[in-house]
Amino acid sequence: MDIQQSAVHSLSMARPTLTRSDLGDLNLFRTIPRAGGFRRAALELDVSASALSHALRGLETRLGVRLANRRNRSVTLIEAGEKLLASLESGFEAIESGIENLNVHRDTPSGRLRINVLTDAARLALGPNLAGFMASYPKVKLEVVVQDEFVDIVSGSFDAGIRFGGSVPEDMIAVPIGADLRWIMIASPEYLARGPRLKHPSDLSSHRCIGLRTGTGAIYHWELEGPERAQISLDWAIVVNETALAIEIAGTGGGIAYCVERRVHDQLKSGALKEVLPKWSSFGPAFHVYYSSRRQVPSALRALISFLKNEVQ
Repeated sequence: MDIQQSAVHSLSMARPTLTRSDLGDLNLFRTIPRAGGFRRAALELDVSASALSHALRGLETRLGVRLANRRNRSVTLIEAGEKLLASLESGFEAIESGIENLNVHRDTPSGRLRINVLTDAARLALGPNLAGFMASYPKVKLEVVVQDEFVDIVSGSFDAGIRFGGSVPEDMIAVPIGADLRWIMIASPEYLARGPRLKHPSDLSSHRCIGLRTGTGAIYHWELEGPERAQISLDWAIVVNETALAIEIAGTGGGIAYCVERRVHDQLKSGALKEVLPKWSSFGPAFHVYYSSRRQVPSALRALISFLKNEVQ
């Protein structure tokens, strides 16, 4: 009898059938390695780290097999834990799929969705539209994680992500929402009034330009379209990893930033910001909702995608 069979046999010897507590602890167990430890798993599950540790110890006691090595800040599965986890993943996926199939018998989609969203998409696609979605689908519970860093949505237990088109992993199904996005350069009127004149992208080298580090860790090189296409790499005065901060710095006279036009619509309209070299703006792909091609698509996610396709401009 191998280790995995021994673990399952120990549990079945202790209890003829799995109890609700057993199933709950097994589900907690599969969350720990995916999250990377007790603290992160506890935050994801909205329980205390000590309660999660206690649940794992209780599960190991009932199984009669140790499943993991514990250190101060990490948990590492040993062979028995790895084998049990492999069996649990397929089993729980089958349970989740069975529950999801019940939605065909409901009048409206229901269930929980976890979405990982780029900052710009959160502000432009979700923020203005989620109230309408929740009013239309009150039985859907939604958790939105705003994160510019690229993450594996499958291992992170997300049902879907939203990123710019062109940056979605190739093994995912991607659905565009809204139109292509216009990218522009912006600065405050005060900054432009006191700086060297700007007639051509080559003049940007005489200005303080604000670089943006993307979710991959690379600095984004400005892509400009005018009489010819140009990709600008500059000696950045400052580099940030958040669009909102770049816009704020530009708005207070700190330099020239590059962003999606819709992020600064109100400031442009009021005159608080001005577009720099407007003839050199460029268009990039729309936001895309993406999800795994290997998992059943929840009805709540289908409803969200359909809603955003109709509402996002």
